[in-house]
Amino acid sequence: SPLPASPTVGALPGRASVSSGASSLAPTIEVVSKSHLAVADRQRLATAIVYCEANFGAVDGKTANGLVRHSETYDIVAVIDSEQAGLDSGVVLDDEPNAIPICFDLEAALAHADGVPDYFIFGIAPSSGMLSGHERARVLKAIDLGMDIVSGLHEVLAADPEFAAASAANGVFIRDVRKPRATKDLRVFSGRISEVDCPRIAILGTDCAIGKRTTATILTQALRDRGLKAVMVGTGQTGLMQGARHGVALDAVPTQFCAGELEATIVEAYEAEKPDVIIIEGQGALSHPAFSTTSFILRGSCPQAVILQHAPGRTHRCDFPSMAMPEPRSEIDLIETFADTRVIGLTINHENMDAAQVDATIGQYERELGMLATDALTRSPASLVDMVITAFPELAGMSSAATR
Repeated sequence: SPLPASPTVGALPGRASVSSGASSLAPTIEVVSKSHLAVADRQRLATAIVYCEANFGAVDGKTANGLVRHSETYDIVAVIDSEQAGLDSGVVLDDEPNAIPICFDLEAALAHADGVPDYFIFGIAPSSGMLSGHERARVLKAIDLGMDIVSGLHEVLAADPEFAAASAANGVFIRDVRKPRATKDLRVFSGRISEVDCPRIAILGTDCAIGKRTTATILTQALRDRGLKAVMVGTGQTGLMQGARHGVALDAVPTQFCAGELEATIVEAYEAEKPDVIIIEGQGALSHPAFSTTSFILRGSCPQAVILQHAPGRTHRCDFPSMAMPEPRSEIDLIETFADTRVIGLTINHENMDAAQVDATIGQYERELGMLATDALTRSPASLVDMVITAFPELAGMSSAATR
């Protein structure tokens, strides 16, 4: 069978199409890319169409990609992308059918859904964070049909006079996931993170849109399956849309409050859930000059450990053709210098790689870095759990007790 597509795709500017049959997968590799709910559970969720025109499976389609792979909030009934209409979205992402079709336009998606779904989700994450003119028209059409809107853009749709008037006229709710709380309610760093006495593990990366959220989601579920109480704290719009119970869209928070908002969110998660371990979703890359969110994640969460996500087949940073990708060793050194933490494992984004290259690269990095390495999408989740248990052996006993 073909190698499943990575959580993100190539780093070329513009649309980066997924190649679903570029290489062969060794028969010993276990494909673990899905985390869908059972059919009975999905039937109880609100239904949604995800708009991802010309971007599904691409870097800027990461919100749609994430929701198709995993959602505890919405039952995704269709994806809109005219360039891939007629295909199964699961096949495009992971070479595994999921019965969520890609449709040509909203009308075709409605015909498939046999009615008007509850939500219209804008599933594109452009670097501008803004809607284009034709995208505004698509959102207005959905509002006219009575669909509630979910947006992860920096542009606050509910504050737009045209959208506000249309939503009021049609009794529609607009959920702006990236809208921060009122300034008077924002928290500054207090030091209370020291009260969180369970392991805190941040999933960081060497670039943006490299699969940090996907790895964090898989690891969290794998730890739960092992009998540990694991909580994931989201730090971006897609994780919040997927149903993360605790999180904050960090890049929408004024910088003065970023560390404090994340710290407070983690403390709240700890007090509410009493977890054995907390997984923190990363953003951007500490070495990337276009992003500062990683530094706030390290400051606000004060993680005792980091798992680093890297794409060996990516030649340059997303949207920055002149900016070469860093090597894992340099990123590890930077992270461990910047913060009082340690990198405990490396995870591979296998874009632009075949199965043999993935095998060889994992072995190479384990030898060079002296730490465990894996591919979260094509290897057993047990490899991720091994990273955590090796770093925090006390969790092994807790896991054994919970499963007895």
